Amino acid sequence: MNNESWINYKEEVRERLRRFTLRILELSEKLPKSSRGKVINYQLTKSGSSMYINYRSALRSRSKADFFSKLSIAVEEADETEGWIELTISSGMIKDDFIKELHKESLELLKILSSMRKRNSM
Repeated sequence: MNNESWINYKEEVRERLRRFTLRILELSEKLPKSSRGKVINYQLTKSGSSMYINYRSALRSRSKADFFSKLSIAVEEADETEGWIELTISSGMIKDDFIKELHKESLELLKILSSMRKRNSM
């Protein structure tokens, strides 16, 4: 992948993460206001938005090492987000297709970010 293609790819990932974060915020409105719903809502919203914000920060990094470091945080947040979505599904709090699609997207984004990190560790 040439430099221009790599830049375009990173921008496409940023947009995909932005859309995902907006969907996480949409999910947060659907979660019940019970104690367990509030805990999951807080954690899911926090990690789901953080993966996007940390990725944006990585794109503005000053060095390859800085990019790797910030991207690693985005990967950790993506993994946490996937875990909270999985837990939400397992709990039965939400049983619609929206959360299943969101879970699928979270797994894909986690793979993309992990792959980017691996590419940049070499």
